Amino acid sequence: MKRKVKLLDIAHELGVSTGTVHRALHNHPGVSPMTKSRVQQMAKTLGYRPNLAARYLSSRHNLRISVNTLQGTTSFWDEVRAGISEEARALVMENIEIEYRTYPRLGEGEEEAFEAALKSGVDGIITFPSRPQGLLSRMRRASRNSIPVVCVATDAPNTGRLAVVSIDTLASGALAADLMGSFLGGKGKVAVTLSSLVITEHAEKHKAFARTLHDLYPQMQLQETIEDHDIETEAYEKSTELFKKHPDLAGIYVTTEASIPVLNAARGAQMLDKITFITTDLFPALVPEIRSRAVAATIYQRPRTQGRMALRVLHEFLAEGECPSFQVTLAPHLVMRGNLDFFLQRQLLESGPQRAGAVRLRGASSDMVEYFG
Repeated sequence: MKRKVKLLDIAHELGVSTGTVHRALHNHPGVSPMTKSRVQQMAKTLGYRPNLAARYLSSRHNLRISVNTLQGTTSFWDEVRAGISEEARALVMENIEIEYRTYPRLGEGEEEAFEAALKSGVDGIITFPSRPQGLLSRMRRASRNSIPVVCVATDAPNTGRLAVVSIDTLASGALAADLMGSFLGGKGKVAVTLSSLVITEHAEKHKAFARTLHDLYPQMQLQETIEDHDIETEAYEKSTELFKKHPDLAGIYVTTEASIPVLNAARGAQMLDKITFITTDLFPALVPEIRSRAVAATIYQRPRTQGRMALRVLHEFLAEGECPSFQVTLAPHLVMRGNLDFFLQRQLLESGPQRAGAVRLRGASSDMVEYFG
């Protein structure tokens, strides 16, 4: 069967944005007569036929999306939300309403946020399913009610979700293990810290780390895993206990954003200069730790891109009636002292226009709504 022509195909042929194509085909303002003519001719040439979903959405005043995420202890989730906001401004719909339902920590408010999104009658949901089983019935109800759900950062298998956007967790864990083995010469005790093994993302990173360490560096010993449940005091206390129990510990892989409490615990135990740290993500408090070599490397999960892609996948399904991919997996970026400034500069450039274009913002962090036009 011949593949259905999409707005993206027309945009690619003409070298313009999908937003320009949409506005030209729906007689929206802001498109020159010449561009409108070119778009319409290319649509005819390629055999483009708008579907009922696109016509329906184009006639609506607002497209409402609920974004359910953690508040976070670093800038990771702020970056995810910023990416979603940026994509909303860049996308083709003239009125996109983003409702941010932000809960304080793992297991607190996640199910309530999802239920509130369902009751408010949103068109789609982007969520961080830290406890997939707790959301199972609600996510299946969303699917039955034709409310597509896109998971971001971690997956919720067998829940009826539309798609998942995440970093390649297996590549991240394997990369961390290979780096650790190389830095330590293939010998020594190492440990892993994570939020919870219930979270698919964290379990996969841990599994890949352990398997790679076993296969490539069999003389290294993996110690017990620390689950800190995204609580900084718990991460600090459990890390302190780990250092007391294993004073000869040689390396730690922190799979989450919660690396600062672990580093501080190592300082308190006077073991910072004895341990090789491989962390996750890149945020202001981590920068001096990388510069001072306290952290050998960090695996950047590209949170802003994750946010952009999550909304892009959801929007294309709502506007075109099709899902471009049911699993969007991003390659992780390795940041070390040598390329740190490059990534910091890129973050600065990306965050510059973060608020430009936001027309209205109301509410607190637990219930924010942004309008884009």
